Amino acid sequence: MSVNELVASGDRIARAVVISLFTWRRAEPSDPVDDDERYGYWGDAYPDMPRDRIGSRLWLLRRRSLTAATIQDADRYARESLAWLIEDGIAQAVDVRLVRASVTRLDLTVILTIDGEQRELQFDDVLGVINAV
Repeated sequence: MSVNELVASGDRIARAVVISLFTWRRAEPSDPVDDDERYGYWGDAYPDMPRDRIGSRLWLLRRRSLTAATIQDADRYARESLAWLIEDGIAQAVDVRLVRASVTRLDLTVILTIDGEQRELQFDDVLGVINAV
């Protein structure tokens, strides 16, 4: 079953992972941006817990070439965005695997360990998704 089908079926974990990865988290002051816009989810201005934020910074990769450094940053941003699943006790472990499928395509697999069982969610062409292609 594809991620789209899982989300449409009401799978809460799949939906939480999609929101975590593809909602634009506000850029950090040290993040390089093309202009003065740091984007971010408006709800993060009113967190329940200090520094609790939704989304990922994967959007920062939207104008970058697919290099080893870009893949490293994608890995870091994906792990950062999914860390709450462990912190909130939903998953015991979260792993991220990135594969450069072509010169411009980066595929992402999220492996969650929940109640001792592993679940995999596959996201094809992550750069295409963040570029809305």
